[in-house]
Amino acid sequence: MEKFIINGGKKLNGSIEIRGAKNAALKAFAAALLTTRPVLLKNVPEVEDIKRMVELIQSLGVKIEHIKNGEYRVTAKKIETYLLDPAIAKKLRASVVLTAPLLARVGRVKFPHPGGCVIGERPIDVFIDGYGALGAKITHNGALYEISTQKLRGSKFIFPNISVTGTEAMMMTASMAEGETFLKNCACEPEVESLANFLNSCGAQIIGAGTPNVKIRGVKSLRGGIYETIPDRIEAGSLAILAAATKSRLKIMKCEPEHLDSLWSLFGKARIKVKINKSSVEILPSFSSSSVSVKTREYPGFPTDLQAPLCVLLTQTEGHALVHETIYEGRLNWTDELKRMGANILALDPHRIEIKGPAKLKGREIESPDLRAGMAYIIAALCAKGQSTINNIYQIDRGYEKIEERLKKIGADIQRV
Repeated sequence: MEKFIINGGKKLNGSIEIRGAKNAALKAFAAALLTTRPVLLKNVPEVEDIKRMVELIQSLGVKIEHIKNGEYRVTAKKIETYLLDPAIAKKLRASVVLTAPLLARVGRVKFPHPGGCVIGERPIDVFIDGYGALGAKITHNGALYEISTQKLRGSKFIFPNISVTGTEAMMMTASMAEGETFLKNCACEPEVESLANFLNSCGAQIIGAGTPNVKIRGVKSLRGGIYETIPDRIEAGSLAILAAATKSRLKIMKCEPEHLDSLWSLFGKARIKVKINKSSVEILPSFSSSSVSVKTREYPGFPTDLQAPLCVLLTQTEGHALVHETIYEGRLNWTDELKRMGANILALDPHRIEIKGPAKLKGREIESPDLRAGMAYIIAALCAKGQSTINNIYQIDRGYEKIEERLKKIGADIQRV
């Protein structure tokens, strides 16, 4: 098993470029299966989740060419099976979005409960209920679900809870359904709007993506096209938090700063200095930052995927802060290891913790439980005095491309062993 060895306590300096958004690229791969024509995907991050998605789609008999680093061509002229390989699908939460194009193209899909990060309950009821509203029938036999339909028909569907992946899957399916579909209480994330823009460029008729109400008029077929993956706002936010926590100067390039307005607002309250440009942001050393409380919310609120990195930052600021995780139960469990590094954290309940700073963190051996907590441990190790070992870095590789090589270039003492 590979691991990271990190010697902390050093200031970082320089610039770093943001890769394409993993969560956007994964859905674009799925959307490419809606058409028989070639789809070119650009600015794709070369991370483990993308590799698993490629393997899963290829197992369906779909042709995928890896043209060069960050560029793929998907041609779904034929789909040879409606079964999502359980061995791969169980490793990848985003595998569930492949149910949408398979249902639209083949009229049938069989799949296991999707895998991914262990961060509390992540039910698939929203997909089952949504597809049911469009006329599909669902059965569950043992370890596999099966969904089938003779014809998809447009309908009204109200999401009981805001779901990014659910919104994206329903947009894809409804694009090929007969008639009109009205979706309410939709996710508003930039990744949702990006997917809708791509589908529209291929001939879909989607109105309102990026707002709570989306209207889709179904079409008989889609043409091919080109998808340019938007910058990864979670990676950009994580690196901005890393710079603030280590009191370093860092310029983050090729990002979309407006996708992180909630983070910049929080930085302002914490007296962390930020220079925001059109496609870059510069974090300046702040030696008297203040603690601020935060509650995770759906976009445009503070992202749950930045909760873990932010907790590390709050161990280095002055005062008390309350962190309220509203999206996933169990997503604060990772802080037990942060406490062992010297953080002053009090667990109030499964959704809330109190952090008192500043704390002097000490290096130690830790295990990455999931993608975002893994990145938080990297930040903590860079803040800490002494050496840290981070195990199970496959979780980190799932979402951050060659992170150790990129951090080395801005002065981090980190190596992959």
